[in-house]
Amino acid sequence: MDLGRFAQQMASMARDLLAQESVNATLARITASATELVEGCDAAGILVLHGSKVETLAPTHQLVIDSDQLQARLEEGPCFDAAHRSQGERVFRIADLTSEQPRWPSYAPQAHALGVGSMMGFLLFTDDEDLGALNLYSRKPGAFTEASELAGWLLASHAAVAFSSARTHAQMEQAVATRHVIGEAMGILMGSRHLTEEEAFDVLRRYSQENNIKLREVARRICEQGSL
Repeated sequence: MDLGRFAQQMASMARDLLAQESVNATLARITASATELVEGCDAAGILVLHGSKVETLAPTHQLVIDSDQLQARLEEGPCFDAAHRSQGERVFRIADLTSEQPRWPSYAPQAHALGVGSMMGFLLFTDDEDLGALNLYSRKPGAFTEASELAGWLLASHAAVAFSSARTHAQMEQAVATRHVIGEAMGILMGSRHLTEEEAFDVLRRYSQENNIKLREVARRICEQGSL
């Protein structure tokens, strides 16, 4: 690996990640970067766990989705482990899925049948949160070297920061939008029913609770229809 060229590519990628306009665009750039920067990587994706449910984000190939679904069904595999564990080992590598893998005895042979020759998984984490796992796949056994693992780890470190930043920004935008639509709905109620600000908000809150509808959705309906 040409370290100088790789460093330039990583720097460019890091700037590119922070310039993306949405969470999905950021994730897609992360997985695309994996196939571009990590030697031996044919496909990449991000696995996120919601309890026991697996979600695949920004897969570059159907192989990623198939592997994640297999790991979810078996509750076994390096990517599943990386996403599931907040402590301990944060990098997993299977050099050759054609050989016996005592750690993942069910997953390894079935993954090989899908066309996976070797793979790696990296926990995406910051000081405050665990975000899932960045998973890299090769169709060839023995494709990932120590240099590949180092490159993947560096990419995952940048990716975690960019992912967290993009998600926080999206949450802030959503919060601002929610406050705006609720404020507009309250204004409509205050004008049409001659209510105070507190009374208008109480109408929204009670309707939300009684009908099991999110407050933002109640407000949106009022804005669109002019009333409840």
